[in-house]
Amino acid sequence: MISANEYASRREKVFEKMAEGSALVVFSGLAKKSSADETYPFEVNRNFYYLTGIQQEDSALLLVKVPGDREAFLFISDFDPVKEKWYGRKLTPLEARASSGVNNVLVGASNALEAKLKGILDADDAQFGKVHTLYLDLEEEQKVNAEGGSIDDFSRAMSIAYDVQIRDCYPLIVRLRMVKSEAEIAELREAIRITKLGILGVMAKARVGVKEYELADEFLRIVNDNSAYQGLAFPTIMASGAHGACLHYPTPLDEVKLGDLILMDLGARNGLYCADVTRTIPSSGTYSDFQRTVYEIVLGCNQAVASFARPGVTLGELNDHTIEYLASECYTKGLINRKEDIVNYYFHHVSHSIGLDTHDPIYSEVDPEPGKRYAGRDKDYYNIPLVAGMVISDEPGLYMADRGIGIRVEDDLLITSNGCERLTEAIFESPADIEAFYANGRK
Repeated sequence: MISANEYASRREKVFEKMAEGSALVVFSGLAKKSSADETYPFEVNRNFYYLTGIQQEDSALLLVKVPGDREAFLFISDFDPVKEKWYGRKLTPLEARASSGVNNVLVGASNALEAKLKGILDADDAQFGKVHTLYLDLEEEQKVNAEGGSIDDFSRAMSIAYDVQIRDCYPLIVRLRMVKSEAEIAELREAIRITKLGILGVMAKARVGVKEYELADEFLRIVNDNSAYQGLAFPTIMASGAHGACLHYPTPLDEVKLGDLILMDLGARNGLYCADVTRTIPSSGTYSDFQRTVYEIVLGCNQAVASFARPGVTLGELNDHTIEYLASECYTKGLINRKEDIVNYYFHHVSHSIGLDTHDPIYSEVDPEPGKRYAGRDKDYYNIPLVAGMVISDEPGLYMADRGIGIRVEDDLLITSNGCERLTEAIFESPADIEAFYANGRK
């Protein structure tokens, strides 16, 4: 569990990056409409959560930095006894203060924030002196108030009303998120432990005739049973046979057939930290000679990537290493006629960052220009050197739809001072261990 002291420490690091005479606002967001009378399940803005530990919608964090003073204000929803009868209770100011470590907690998120900002940004009030810069998390499609206003609407209104320069704080916060603390790594370890239980449950249930969605449902059930209903890091990919050659196979409706491999890409989450694991198992309990050949190439590549991952190496270099390994092995084993043909069977990157998002963002030291937002994934994403404390995936694969096969083996790696630790080591992946599981009665 992340402590209030750690959230306070993170906010101090943000203060260090802010300009003098500036304010920063990050919203928790609101649930988005999905149909006439329903919304999608609420997911908190991860940057807001990273700085507060609060998952409640219709909340906001305000930081103010001026010469000689740094102040943090947390805004939460009004208490509404009628709504609570329908939708459950909200945090009290005392609870919000204890979780976040923010002493100044104000109730009435939208109205209270608007009033506080006026007092800070309006030249006639200027409670903290001249504030010339307003940092906002400009991640696209954020809904920031009950009337449906977006972060773009809010940004435009602030710049017009108070003549402040708008800066995107998304990369500023993301740079802090790149390196995980011991407490964050502990959250990830627990998510991986729960993921292992789910994978063992899927393996025990996997057999010829079962539906793909039955296996996905079994994973969800076990994860929720062991995580206090924290749910999945991402929608489970459960693909049998040739479906395993589709990277994000979306319709797990098929029946597992004799001789199929089952590719499962899945993960639990704990405290919103995400596990991301892929295993590929035989429906019959044993791999055919061809399946074993392909599997051992992929597993060997997985191990080669883990051996190569260390501080200073980039994700792009890891992928180059992967392509060379797969191409050489597939050519040697007679699976391709030319090394260049590997692009037909491996066509994604081998690694991404992992954390509060399954594909956690990485950002370089170059900020967007004033008034400009972070443009999706940083163009330097694959060229940023790894540093100790980052957690990344290691997921080579080979996909041969014409042979009815898709194999991926994915682990989660913690970058250390001189290499990496495979956090998912306890989730067995060798053909011998997997076949032994079935030979021993699925135990």
